[in-house]
Amino acid sequence: MPEIKPLRPGDPPQLGGYSLKGRLGEGGQGVVYLGESESGERAAVKLLHVRFTGEAHARSRFARELAAAQRVEAFCTARVLAADLDGETPYIASELIDGPSLRQIVESDGPLSGEELEQLALGTITALTAIHHAGIAHRDFKPDNVLLATGGPRVVDFGIAKIIDESGTITTRAVGTPAYMAPEQIADERVGRPADVFAWGSTMVFTATGKAPFGGETIVATLNRVINHEADLSALPDGLREVVADCLNKDQELRPTADGVLKRLLGHPVDEAEASDEVLAEGAQAATVDLTRTDRRTPAGRRRRWAVAGGGVILGAAAVLAIIQLLPAPSGGVTVTPKPMALTPTPTPAPSTGSPLLDRIRATGVLKVGYRGGLPGVALGDPPDGFEIDVARHIARALKVPKGGLKLVPVGLSTREEAVQRGKVDLVIANFSIDNADRGRVAFAGPYYVAHRDVLVRAGAKISKLEDLRGKTICIAPGAETGGMIKDRGITFVDVRDDDSARCATRIADGSADAMPGEDLLLAGFGARLRGTRFKIAGIRLTSERYGVALKRRDPVACKAINEAIASMYADGTMKELFERRFGNVGLRFEARPPRLETCR
Repeated sequence: MPEIKPLRPGDPPQLGGYSLKGRLGEGGQGVVYLGESESGERAAVKLLHVRFTGEAHARSRFARELAAAQRVEAFCTARVLAADLDGETPYIASELIDGPSLRQIVESDGPLSGEELEQLALGTITALTAIHHAGIAHRDFKPDNVLLATGGPRVVDFGIAKIIDESGTITTRAVGTPAYMAPEQIADERVGRPADVFAWGSTMVFTATGKAPFGGETIVATLNRVINHEADLSALPDGLREVVADCLNKDQELRPTADGVLKRLLGHPVDEAEASDEVLAEGAQAATVDLTRTDRRTPAGRRRRWAVAGGGVILGAAAVLAIIQLLPAPSGGVTVTPKPMALTPTPTPAPSTGSPLLDRIRATGVLKVGYRGGLPGVALGDPPDGFEIDVARHIARALKVPKGGLKLVPVGLSTREEAVQRGKVDLVIANFSIDNADRGRVAFAGPYYVAHRDVLVRAGAKISKLEDLRGKTICIAPGAETGGMIKDRGITFVDVRDDDSARCATRIADGSADAMPGEDLLLAGFGARLRGTRFKIAGIRLTSERYGVALKRRDPVACKAINEAIASMYADGTMKELFERRFGNVGLRFEARPPRLETCR
């Protein structure tokens, strides 16, 4: 509870049904009093300064604050006990909860883990989701603004930054606590709900470790870490770690929404729709876990005297102080009283690898690799299996990704570059031809294999050169460019179309077609799947397609590490073993000599 100062001459003794017992704080816009009803119910009573009562804009802003609190009441706001916006003394009386903040609990009793951590995550993200549904961006979500009382975790001080910003008297840069700010807040870019999601992720790291993820000894050092460093997420459990990693994406366009985070934590499919009231209620219910039992003690032997339940927002003691600090000054400017920043000291981080990707792997234990599914022998099934999945696993081990840290993400043929560029995945290993890619969007390591445009035929067919295809029946699936290349070389043939490559392979097996064009590795996969027929790759080799590992540009250290992994796979026979295991019965010749690797820049 903040210090309660006595009433001053001129302060009203009563507002509505509340007797005013003292001052909790004062700012340019008004005063916040401790009020008490006849029944003994305490409240934070916010009174608009008399000098603003005649200003329509000030009253309108006050009304928006009340409306916002009432809109999110069902899930995450304090109970508005009373309000009068039309009288001579406009005020809002809100429920006052005297509970410790999340920061106080963690600093006194130690970090949370296991069920306590997961339930707190659910309670707070449920609250944040409901706040966003009300059209409010919090903009200063942090451990100090999560109060823990017997009723559960309460997110306090929501909407203040947005309300101030609407007045035009401060910019979004003035709002937020450096260690929990999102990069866009520092860069003076558009700030909204994604910044709250970033701050929630940072708060979860603090909850699990007791340390601000980007905290430094100076504000400058902290801001630099927010923009350029990855948070260490190793203390977070599987499942929550991946969610928090996505929330801490430096690009706000790539972060999930609060709705998406809530759905993921509850195990619901994630789509573009807002979380329904039923999902919000489920989040509140699922977040309930009793931590008040006397047999539950902290490592230091102290009892936790709070419980985690459904998420909510209560205008408590911490909120009162935050309101006072941000109230507009009478002159139209802003009164912001700087306070010494007690940033949690963090140990000196391990030296950077010099690679954003490798630093992120070290911090999060996660590597996301995009693959192109639906290709037998190459990448097929759920979870996927095949040659390119084997390659991804070997590269992940070489990059020291911990067991369980490789996440395979399906990507489309036309979205492989975008997936890397926008951070949906870290790497793409998906029969991606280096020479056909936009090198202005992605970089490449490798190649791990040099494919050739060729044709799949029956093993006994007398087809080994381009001329042998003249007059033959060739089955062409959509997207197969090799058929056009054969025609361009003056070879006429009977064109049979099928919308399924697997059926084209079946046609070759039953003799209704003589050949199927495409890239040899993909053709071999379709041929190897049909066990009853022997196939071969004819060997006409119309082109060479260097399959590379796509990654973000300007990360030469990671590129070189991947190249070293590929070279090692060729040198120790791993690549040959994988190749022969997947395609050995199709007669696709493995080239033991490693391909010339890309220069990393």
